[in-house]
Amino acid sequence: MFALTCAFVLVSPRDVRAQSNESSRPVARLITDNPSYNRARRAGETSVGVPVAAAGPTLEQANPIERRAFDQTNAERAKNGLPSLRWDPDLCRMARSQSERMAKQGYLSHTLDGLRLRDRARAVGIAHYTVLGENIAYNFGYDDPGGFAVERWMLSPGHRANILEVGFKAMAVGTFVAADGSVFLTQTFITR
Repeated sequence: MFALTCAFVLVSPRDVRAQSNESSRPVARLITDNPSYNRARRAGETSVGVPVAAAGPTLEQANPIERRAFDQTNAERAKNGLPSLRWDPDLCRMARSQSERMAKQGYLSHTLDGLRLRDRARAVGIAHYTVLGENIAYNFGYDDPGGFAVERWMLSPGHRANILEVGFKAMAVGTFVAADGSVFLTQTFITR
């Protein structure tokens, strides 16, 4: 059986938008201005509980699924007369972590363990930005999971809006492949 589930979110200091889904399984949550998640720190963690890590992978170090989704996203932008986005290693590290958490918790959400997109950005050292955006997806059984995710995101108005946002300057995709072959993808956009 083939499956794909997607969600998106766009965050800026003044503008917060998200797609909602009324299904019984969480797909997306609205990113709000609620106080950030607060818990005691463990050694090696930031104040929001995300492990501190070195710089993220370069585009050359991206896995084939991440690279394919990145290339397909820029191909869609080119078809629409938009400039290509550059790869952002910090966003990739953040996106990979989100994809892994979604896989381990068994559902899609922009907020896991109380960490919202802006919390996760701070945790990887992104303190200043104009706008952040995120698309998430899950699929299983496709030969080209990265290309398929971009194809489906382009059919959804909210996801398409993130991909074709003229103001975004950089992007990265982070994936996690579960033991059963399920592929979790997080695509994050930024303008700094």
